[in-house]
Amino acid sequence: MAVVNELIKEENGALDFGNYELATKTKLDGFEFKGDKYKIKTFREITKLEKNGSFVYESVPGTVVHGFRSADDVVEFEVEGTEDSQITLELEAGQEYVTVIDGKSAGSVKTNLGGKLNLSVELNPGQISTIKIEKL
Repeated sequence: MAVVNELIKEENGALDFGNYELATKTKLDGFEFKGDKYKIKTFREITKLEKNGSFVYESVPGTVVHGFRSADDVVEFEVEGTEDSQITLELEAGQEYVTVIDGKSAGSVKTNLGGKLNLSVELNPGQISTIKIEKL
């Protein structure tokens, strides 16, 4: 897969976003998707997505995300980067979620009072990992 040169786009009813190849922070605000407005900030050190002014996704270092779909009980996407990444998602506060990376359970975790869920993903150039976070 490739970086998203437009920074964010709709593809097959899901979102693709991020560009870890950029040397300087680049952002795009006001991208409309399914009635919501998104803001993306991305470059090699970080990728951050907001929806209607609220936090959705962040990775350190920067990543490319393909097929990002979010519902009340599940978040699914594919992620690509140049090295291992720490990913933070905003989910429902105080809920337990199971994390599945590349088809293997990485266990369950309860979100904090702010609804943040953190996971680490081992990435190498050219490698894509499939992530699924499901509410228990």
